[in-house]
Amino acid sequence: MIVMKEGATEEEIAHVIERVEQVGCSAHVSKGELLTVIGAIGDRDKDQQLSLEGTPGVDHIVPIAKPYKLASRQFKDGADSVLEIGGRKVGGANFALMAGPCTVENRDQMLASAKSVAEAGATMLRGGAYKPRTSPYSFQGLGREGLRLLAEAKEETGLPIVTELLDLRDLDDVLDVADVIQIGARNMQNYSLLAEIGKSGRPALLKRGLSATVEELLMASEYILKEGNENVMLCERGIRTYETAYRFTLDLLAVPALKEQTHLPVIVDPSHAPGRRDWVESMSLAAVAAGADGIIVEVHNDPDKAICDAAQQVPTSDFRALSSKVESIAAVVGKTVSRA
Repeated sequence: MIVMKEGATEEEIAHVIERVEQVGCSAHVSKGELLTVIGAIGDRDKDQQLSLEGTPGVDHIVPIAKPYKLASRQFKDGADSVLEIGGRKVGGANFALMAGPCTVENRDQMLASAKSVAEAGATMLRGGAYKPRTSPYSFQGLGREGLRLLAEAKEETGLPIVTELLDLRDLDDVLDVADVIQIGARNMQNYSLLAEIGKSGRPALLKRGLSATVEELLMASEYILKEGNENVMLCERGIRTYETAYRFTLDLLAVPALKEQTHLPVIVDPSHAPGRRDWVESMSLAAVAAGADGIIVEVHNDPDKAICDAAQQVPTSDFRALSSKVESIAAVVGKTVSRA
């Protein structure tokens, strides 16, 4: 990590970038209000060839020992990244409350759910147009029609859209609608998909794989970051352990562990691990108290009739109370639910 002096000229910055690229590394430039930081990404042997000490405009150089460079908290000099998405902020003192149905089923269901979560104070609207299912015979989503309904819901409510991308062939269609592209747990290590999302520049919500370590999640985020896309959020959604009393183990210790290692916002999905709606509230509040920067909750206007994941979706009639409790706990830990 090459930290430029305050007031370093564009020519001095360009010279350092050129030098980084000459030794076979890639240069990732992050410009703050006062300082510019240049990340030299490449093999350690190549980094050692830079010899930039004393170069005009260079203040100091900080070696980053972690294998994830751009995601490392060192890269931001200990500061938290704050993302701005559709007029809402995520990270730092800003808490994101993402809510909506597991999947887009039809127009009435989508618009009713969207209006309810918007009225209850949601930050963003989630909904799946493409669904990764364990069984190939289960409902796979409405595809483009689902995206069209999400666009209509956004028009009605003004909420930014969070939706999942499964296949690179659908990237352009998803980009037409999504304010945040969700990468599901099963695709956490689909590196070609991550790289293309990185090139798109669209904010990404990267979910932790079912059996992935915290470091593997951070390394996956690096595939997006290295393409110049700094708008990445990490999501803990539950991992597979030996426990069978619930669907997955929601690893809330991942929140402080990630906050210690990375500047990226950390989101928690309190719906998938319990697999039942009566445990979603306790996990939501626990996630806020643990220091998460947001939660993404499944909310449905008539969950008992939902096509998928019916048991874990919170009824819209209960979501306002959950939203109010989340806001109260967020205030205790020094965060404010971000709204336009």
